[in-house]
Amino acid sequence: MVEGFEGALSGLVAKASPTTIHEVGCGEGYWVMRWLGQAIDARGTDFSAQIISMAKENARGQGMDPLRFAVRSIYEVTPEEDGADLIVCCEVMEHLEEPQKALQALQRIVRSNLILSVPREPLWRVLNLARGKYVSALGNTPGHLQHWTRHGFVSLVSQFFEVVEVLSPLPWTMLHCKPKKRR
Repeated sequence: MVEGFEGALSGLVAKASPTTIHEVGCGEGYWVMRWLGQAIDARGTDFSAQIISMAKENARGQGMDPLRFAVRSIYEVTPEEDGADLIVCCEVMEHLEEPQKALQALQRIVRSNLILSVPREPLWRVLNLARGKYVSALGNTPGHLQHWTRHGFVSLVSQFFEVVEVLSPLPWTMLHCKPKKRR
C-alpha cells in the first residue's frame, strides 16, 4: 500500500515539475530529503518541535542542511517563508480541528501547484479493523479528527482550489490542485 502512495505522490510531483517544494507537515523529513536528492530546492515545516528536531538530525545524517526544516503550524504559513512552486500537504488534514482555515492558509502560499492527501473513509477504518487495530474506536486511528470519503474531500477542497486530478492509491485520496483563477 505504501508503494502505491509513494508512486502516486512521485508521479504528481513529476507532473508539476517544480523547482521549489515546501512540505507542510513534513514529519521527520523523508520527502524533503528525497526531493533534495533529486536536486529540487525543498524545505519543510511541522507544528511539532520534537518532530522538526528529528528532521534536522536526519538531514545532518544525510549531509543535508538542517535549516531547511522549521517549526510552524499550517495555520501560520506565510508566502515569504513558505511559498513554493509546489506545496505538498500529505496526511495532515485529518488531524486538524479547522481544515477550512488550513486550506485558507494554504491558499496564501500556493504559487502554482498543491498536492493534498488524506485517508479514504470508511475504507481506512475498515482496513484498521481487519488488522485488529483500534477496535474500541471502531478503526479510527488516534489523532484523526476528520474523516472524508473521496467525494467529500474533493468537495471540500474544491471550495478553495481547482482540483486538477484525483488519485486513489489504496487507501488514500490524493489531489493535485491549482489556485482558483480570480474573476
